[in-house]
Amino acid sequence: MNRRRSARSSLIPAAVAVAATLSTACSGLKPFRVSSKSEPPTSPASLANGSRTPPMIPFALAREDDYVVRIVAGKVTCSGTLISEDQVLTAHHCVSERNSFGEFVEHDVAASSVRVELGGDDLPWGEVGVKAIVAPPCGHAAGIGDIAVLVLERKLIGVATVTPRLDDGPRTGEAIEPVGFGRCALSADAIRRRQRVGGTVADILDSRFRLTASICPGDSGGPAMSSNGSEVVGVISRAAMDGSEHTLGRAEFTRLARGRSVFAPAKLIAEGASPAEVPPAGGCPAP
Repeated sequence: MNRRRSARSSLIPAAVAVAATLSTACSGLKPFRVSSKSEPPTSPASLANGSRTPPMIPFALAREDDYVVRIVAGKVTCSGTLISEDQVLTAHHCVSERNSFGEFVEHDVAASSVRVELGGDDLPWGEVGVKAIVAPPCGHAAGIGDIAVLVLERKLIGVATVTPRLDDGPRTGEAIEPVGFGRCALSADAIRRRQRVGGTVADILDSRFRLTASICPGDSGGPAMSSNGSEVVGVISRAAMDGSEHTLGRAEFTRLARGRSVFAPAKLIAEGASPAEVPPAGGCPAP
């Protein structure tokens, strides 16, 4: 079968998925061994007598591939990358408001309405809320500015993180491996964290780069990993997709170097600064 025969010519954001779908783990990766600093889950007894203390996330269940997370924002599900214990890198359009027709509007959802699911099995082994969204004033519908950092409500001690490559962007011909929680319509399996079929970088634009890859709805925001799997070099933004996960088509990724204005404000907020005190992120064309 010709793997390209069904690809659409236009690129669309890769976040078209609903929260009702479930996720299963990516196979073929080594289990992550938690260090002695990991915090055990709170026992049910500690919640007796009406205690409002939330249970601790069972970090002992974490694997080394759990730096790839699933993001749920209302009816939209996306993917993301844990780049520090309390920060998740994703695509801006994943946290954009939608109107009654499902169209993107130039406004972000409330941070409190977003949750990050941990693990990749049928049901997540943990979940954490978001206290701030740091994103450029553009990129609500993908394209330029399609990058965001979610600042989490608490640190995820013992969960693997991955380093964003900010100073040295992708190079033409460099091999890229996308990872995400997407699912195409003709897929037989439920949603799971998958290492997608990638390729080599063909075009590098001012804020994006392109290559031929297999992308499904829900992969948006997931990492474009370097071939050695140690660094994230971009964010899945949009792609030519049909119903098959085996279709290879043109895919577009956000360059981290051009969206680096989101990282410094996110770090300040994670360290305790109020979002109102932090300068807004840039990274958009001059009006």
